[in-house]
Amino acid sequence: MWLRTSCDLSFDISVPTPFVLMLRPRSGAQQWVAREEYRLVPSIAAYEVTDGYGNLCQRLIAPPGTFSVHTNADVMTADQVDEAPGACFVEIQNLPEEVLTYLLPSRYCESDRFNKMTSSITSGQWAGYDQVAAITDWLRKNISYLPGSSDVPISAVEVNQRQSGVCRDLAHLGMAMCRSISIPARLVVGYLYDLQPMDLHAWFEAYVGGRWYTFDATQPQLRAGYVAIGYGRDAADVAVFNQFGPPVYPIQQDVSVRSIPEPVP
Repeated sequence: MWLRTSCDLSFDISVPTPFVLMLRPRSGAQQWVAREEYRLVPSIAAYEVTDGYGNLCQRLIAPPGTFSVHTNADVMTADQVDEAPGACFVEIQNLPEEVLTYLLPSRYCESDRFNKMTSSITSGQWAGYDQVAAITDWLRKNISYLPGSSDVPISAVEVNQRQSGVCRDLAHLGMAMCRSISIPARLVVGYLYDLQPMDLHAWFEAYVGGRWYTFDATQPQLRAGYVAIGYGRDAADVAVFNQFGPPVYPIQQDVSVRSIPEPVP
């Protein structure tokens, strides 16, 4: 499945403002970036770094005035999202070292608060993928997905108390529940084809059966069309932009994902 993703952001800058952006998808097991465009207006110096989670980040200082970022990419994605009912739980001593950090409580995922609740929800399930599937099903049935209802990340405990949230919030709760029963889980931010309403999207992945699998409680079922931009422990790690100094918010944000024909060699 070939998709063209785009994200355009505009800001009104009052003083020179340092930014760290995270807007470039990277090729991996589930996606291949065939073409990419990245424009800054006005054109200014920027340089790219790779953070501790492998995400491609761009550092720059935005000048006063209107500053905008325009990105688009042609990405080949899998025709279906891999699912693996019955995939086994990976014992802690056998986890890769880079996966261990996704077992720990983090700013928005207080996993040490959810063991009893999660154990009840997953009772009777085969340890591993089936437990995560049960958690995702519980989220769909019990936590209302309300796009646009919150601009500020809230923690898993708060989501559980409110019983509602945006995509990022449902992912935080699902991740906290997974970690509470020793299943590594990480947040993913990116795009989803035919998302309604269209915007940047967040979901989570769990490490079972020796690899990462996608879970998304905001959708009735998994389907093709996910394009990942960034991975991290929670929303604090995967903001598409961080700015430093006086607060700056986008005055315009346009996101689109559309299907395109397969490029001709």
